[in-house]
Amino acid sequence: MISKTTIDQVYETARLEEVIGDFVQLKKSGSNFKGLSPFTDERSPSFMVSPVKQIWKDFSSGKGGNVVAFLMEHEHFTYPEAIKFLAKKYNIEIEETEQSDEQKVQADERESMYLVSEYAQKYFSEILWESELGKAIGLSYFKERGFTDETIKKFSLGYCLDNWDSFTNAALEKGYQIKYLSETGLTIVKEDTANLANSRKFDRFKARVMFPIQSLSGRVLGFGGRILTNDKKAAKYLNSPESDIYHKSKVLYGIYHAKQAIAKEDNCYLVEGYTDVIQFHQRGIENVVASSGTALTPEQIRLINRLTKNITVLFDGDAAGLRASLRGIDLILEQGMNVKVCSFPEGEDPDSFSKNNSLDDVLEYLKENSKDFIQFKASLLFNESANDPIKRADTVRDIVNSISKIPDRIQKEIYIQECASIMNISEAVLFNTLAQIGNKDNAAAIKQQKPEPAKAFDVVKNETTNQKVDVQFELERKIIEILLLYGNLAQEFEDLVLKENEKGDLELEPEVLEAKVYEKIFLDLQDDEIELSNENFRNIYKVLIEALNQDEEFSINKFIAPLEQDMVSEISSILMEEEKYILHDWARKDIYPKEKEKTIAQLASETILTLRCYLVKRRIHSLQEETKVVDNDNREILEEIMNYIQLNTLLNKKLNRVLS
Repeated sequence: MISKTTIDQVYETARLEEVIGDFVQLKKSGSNFKGLSPFTDERSPSFMVSPVKQIWKDFSSGKGGNVVAFLMEHEHFTYPEAIKFLAKKYNIEIEETEQSDEQKVQADERESMYLVSEYAQKYFSEILWESELGKAIGLSYFKERGFTDETIKKFSLGYCLDNWDSFTNAALEKGYQIKYLSETGLTIVKEDTANLANSRKFDRFKARVMFPIQSLSGRVLGFGGRILTNDKKAAKYLNSPESDIYHKSKVLYGIYHAKQAIAKEDNCYLVEGYTDVIQFHQRGIENVVASSGTALTPEQIRLINRLTKNITVLFDGDAAGLRASLRGIDLILEQGMNVKVCSFPEGEDPDSFSKNNSLDDVLEYLKENSKDFIQFKASLLFNESANDPIKRADTVRDIVNSISKIPDRIQKEIYIQECASIMNISEAVLFNTLAQIGNKDNAAAIKQQKPEPAKAFDVVKNETTNQKVDVQFELERKIIEILLLYGNLAQEFEDLVLKENEKGDLELEPEVLEAKVYEKIFLDLQDDEIELSNENFRNIYKVLIEALNQDEEFSINKFIAPLEQDMVSEISSILMEEEKYILHDWARKDIYPKEKEKTIAQLASETILTLRCYLVKRRIHSLQEETKVVDNDNREILEEIMNYIQLNTLLNKKLNRVLS
């Protein structure tokens, strides 16, 4: 168990905007930050971070919370994992008690797979650096590739011995279960159905140098292994199989080490192999990731899209590599990203080129040879079809088809103009071709979603209905928001109280009361015996009043730290509700919302009074319905209605006179 002292220190030290900034590219928006949602596929930012409140809200998925909630949602951390991650980031020493055997058993399966993977990474690194065979074979290979000790350690490279079960036996001796060794793919189990005890176990990565594959947060998800022997039957590179923690299509090699550089440089270099990434890093270019030998996927592109809108695809100088680059370009364009392509001289790849040239030379080459996708595609295909009119026509269609993938209409038009210039063809013809492609795509989409034909004389129901606002829900939500933001502030409240004047008549007189906001709200609701109707708000209200009453130094961050994730998410939704309007940039439309801080007492009093008015009107309506029952003696009901009408009048007078 992690001590409360450590948890408190983590919450006090961690800065939400810094932590989320490692995963999402954030831009300043007033006093907040905004960015693209890391949970959904979107092109307009709906993700808000409040440094003042230390909470975040993703309006596209509905998720929200504090810094720990983000790590739990985004990285699938458990609560202790998130605390440990933050403690490591901010160099906070963790105080914790030894886990019992029972607590270890309770660790979920995903966590067990992570633990096995992390052990494997340390084991392979230890073999590389400390065993004679590891140094003679694995370390020698990396040195021959030109990697320094610092680089090898940075990427946690390792070696798996040329034995059938050395790693598996070591892991089992350490107490790791064969179930998780098998599920992560580190161990291959050949079961003997007749006698399970005789099942054979093999190391998947036998006699290979090891490349750990890490998540955006640095957790080991799987491995890539390169064989060093001349075994023609064995694959040169072997990856971990798909598992609960490793999905090839959603992972990019090097993203953990590259994320900050990608956001800083606002560009990501995309290469093909592990060594391309490592060599670029060693040369000093860190904003680089690899698709790990797999075909580029939309999920991988969206992973980059969280950090930058710009991708430069780097490919070998051979024709096969160049042709492969074309398939990935359309996928990148579909995600609304800007793409450039840079090919290296024949016989060179990113690994060899960065190894054999200085940093300045590599940067200069990338700058001069990175072409816009249309220039690259046009020049590549034009050279192949220059003397063949039919091939040339196909080339034009191919380029226009790529342009059709771009979501932005202005960009489409600019690229059409550029294509017309390069291919020496009229813009009108290209626009017509673009329209034809669009019509085909639309027709295909309509065909897929074609509804059942309507029967004759069927009445088509109008689906649009006017949804009523739930007044009580909104008012109760506002009460929680006021308590969270201003509950501990002392204010002067001016209320109107019924008093008898000199003539003996009752009239409203102003009376000033000094109290904390939470005290005023609590007393007002208690006096009227009002209980919040929404269960979520009711639960939050209970713990919130208790916290405000006990803690003079109340803070939102400290308050939500021990709460359940569902309650944290609800609170973040309440606090960030108004922030979504910042996404629409109202100031540009000369609309400036009134600052609540200037009228806190008025806001609190009016909210409570409005809720009372609403409940009174609802009671009046309920009583009026009772009078419609036949054969009822309605005198008492009518008298009660009159009393409520008088109360409603009084409350409305108060609403017109509440001053801060």
